[in-house]
Amino acid sequence: MAYNEKLADRVREIITLTHKNVEEKKMFGGLCFMVNDKMCMGVEKDRMMIRLDPAIYEEILEKEGCTPMDFTGKVMKGYVFVDADVLNTHKKLDYWVQLALDFNKNAKASKKKK
Repeated sequence: MAYNEKLADRVREIITLTHKNVEEKKMFGGLCFMVNDKMCMGVEKDRMMIRLDPAIYEEILEKEGCTPMDFTGKVMKGYVFVDADVLNTHKKLDYWVQLALDFNKNAKASKKKK
């Protein structure tokens, strides 16, 4: 198992309640949720990847189970990992999903490859 499928199912359930333009892509050895054609969040191994407002990045890093995303060895500001063990209730998972969805409204889409 490259990613926690139960966690992905829980994330999918929350996203699809309010968003119709959701695409799932396998990337980074996990599953990425694209919302409105923009990378929003994902599940990789036993953790979530969250794309959030870089302005609140430092504050969010102080939360339990949250670490900088350094997938390639380089820290990516505005992206964090959240360990699955701190996402053990619907309320806790919903907090992180909503954080990513809130930023998604203002996030820039990546340039399409021709």
